[in-house]
Amino acid sequence: MTVAQILAVSIFVVMFVLMVLDKIEKQYITLVAGALTLILVFGVAMHSMDAVIETLNVKNIFTKGFWITSGEGSEESSGINWATIIFLAGMMVMVEGMAKAGFFRWLCLRLAKLVHYKPIPLFVTFMVMAAVLSMFIDSITVILFLAAVTIELAKLLKLDPVPMILSEVFCANLGGSATMCGDPPNIIIGTGLGLSFSDFLTNTGLIAGICLVVVIIYFYLVYRKELLSEESQELDTSNIPDPSTAITDKKKFIISSVIFACAVVLLVSHASTGLTVAFIGTVIAIITLVTSGKDALELLKKVDYKTLLFFIGLFIVVGGLEQTGILKSIASFIGKVSGGNVYVMVAIIIWISAIASAFVDNIPFAATMLPIIKSLAGTNQPLLDCLAWTLSIGTDIGGSATPIGASANVVGTSVAAKNGYPIGWGRYCKTAAPAMIIVVTISMIVIFLRYCGGVTM
Repeated sequence: MTVAQILAVSIFVVMFVLMVLDKIEKQYITLVAGALTLILVFGVAMHSMDAVIETLNVKNIFTKGFWITSGEGSEESSGINWATIIFLAGMMVMVEGMAKAGFFRWLCLRLAKLVHYKPIPLFVTFMVMAAVLSMFIDSITVILFLAAVTIELAKLLKLDPVPMILSEVFCANLGGSATMCGDPPNIIIGTGLGLSFSDFLTNTGLIAGICLVVVIIYFYLVYRKELLSEESQELDTSNIPDPSTAITDKKKFIISSVIFACAVVLLVSHASTGLTVAFIGTVIAIITLVTSGKDALELLKKVDYKTLLFFIGLFIVVGGLEQTGILKSIASFIGKVSGGNVYVMVAIIIWISAIASAFVDNIPFAATMLPIIKSLAGTNQPLLDCLAWTLSIGTDIGGSATPIGASANVVGTSVAAKNGYPIGWGRYCKTAAPAMIIVVTISMIVIFLRYCGGVTM
């Protein structure tokens, strides 16, 4: 290995270890690691200004293809994925506007009322809602509001909220795997490979749909005794607030609902319109801010800038691995181990992705693996598509297995703990880990049957 490669790998490993230890805020870790990559790897070891420019990738923002494409996918580029960052920022602004108007609390209370607050229908409905909302909205936001309302309802109805929260978290991660905008790893994969919303929906969406049915049955069987016991109790719904009380401002509620609907339409149709996710995110954010009036500044303040900075530093570090040729070496190793067998390749990627994502953040893992699957596939487009869906499912679902595997897990368990319902590793993993294994196994079989047979090496 060259000096540049040793430095790039060392910075990456230290960054990962520090993130797992969780003693320092993640954005500081990745930003410092990114700065060290630019200075030590590109500057001191490589003496390459071109590597710095390519990794920072700022010039890409000022190209027409970054905002509007011909419909054939965006131009591939290495380094910082500004499309991911801009899109996430735009969606964060929209979600904050929806939350302020009371959209999420209203939706939860409305659906609970429709099923007459019965434990089993409530259990199933909230799982489906977690999955569907997470197809379009960040799973962290979905679980933040869903867990809070679940606990509120559980206290009023004298139910145990933990089974519902655990099932909601898993379904939120599963729903996020169904679309390009559902989970950050999918945004990274989609923007990096020029894939559209419909590409994900018709591929990972189908897999997620099959798995959702299995997961609902699984969680019902696991918690059947508790649910049947709660179902037999006489419920007092007199103290439950009416859904209409959740709406803080009727006018803003309607406006935010319309903006959300427009965002969904734009995302679904962006492959045919040629509008990129960066363009959509920017337009949605501007419309939200303009219609928010005096609350616009408050919405901007609530944007999760820490996550956006985390992404910037992360992409620079991964760019260091890419520029030094480390990622190509890893791809070559996987190719040799699999012997060019696409079935073995898929099995390796999906299980490594799932197991790794159970213990480390799936965002940096997806960002690291994307150039690897590009290198593995080369000019073989059917193989690249197959590996893209494999990586997406592996990273999205693997994170569900442990309390630290995905941000939604951390948020769900934190909300529960703050309200007097602590969820330890044992209780969490007892149900979530087997569910993850079942879903990844089903996903692998579907990928084998649907894609691998049509791939020629």
